[in-house]
Amino acid sequence: MPQFGLFLAALALFHFLEYLATALFNAEKLSLDSFLINHSLHYHAAHLAGFLEFLVEYYFFPSWKAFGPINYIGLLLVVIGQGCRTVAMFSARHNFSHHIADYKAKDHVLVTHGIYSVMRHPSYFGFFWWALGVQFLLLNPICLGLFVYWLQRFFSERIAYEEYTLQRFFGPQWTAYKARTPTWMPLIP
Repeated sequence: MPQFGLFLAALALFHFLEYLATALFNAEKLSLDSFLINHSLHYHAAHLAGFLEFLVEYYFFPSWKAFGPINYIGLLLVVIGQGCRTVAMFSARHNFSHHIADYKAKDHVLVTHGIYSVMRHPSYFGFFWWALGVQFLLLNPICLGLFVYWLQRFFSERIAYEEYTLQRFFGPQWTAYKARTPTWMPLIP
C-alpha cells in the first residue's frame, strides 16, 4: 500500500512547510502551533475519517486499494496543491498569516504579484486541491465526496470574511484586484 506512505510523507511535508514559512517570514509569531498540527478538531476529524475509510476498505476490499492511475492523479493534485500553497506563503512573506487579520498592521500590503497575480487566495486553492488529492491518492470515494462538501463550505465562509476585511483595509485597490483576479476554486467566484 504505497499510497499510505505517500500520504504520510505529504502530510509531514505540509506541516513542515507551514512551520518553515512562518519561521522565515513571521519569526515573531513562531511557535509549535506554526506547524498547524493542532489546527482544529475538524481538521483532525477529517484526517481520521480518511484514515479509517482507507483502513476499512483496505481490510474488506483490498483490491479496491490497488495502486493505479487514480493514485497518480491524486499525487499530482497533492503536488500542485502543495506547490501553490507554498508559493503563496513565500510570495506573501510577512503578509501571510494562518489567522485572518481583523486590523491592518502598518506594514500590511495587498499582495498582487507572483501567484497572486493569477489567483486570489492561492494558499486556500492549494490546500483545497491538496486535501482532495489525498483522497484520490488513498482511493477514498466516501471521504472524497465529504471533503468536497466540507472544504467548499469552509473556504466559502472563510474567503467571504477575509475579503470583507481586505475591502476594509485596501478599499478601491482591493476592489480592482478582486474584479480582475479569480479564485479558481469551484463555486467560489
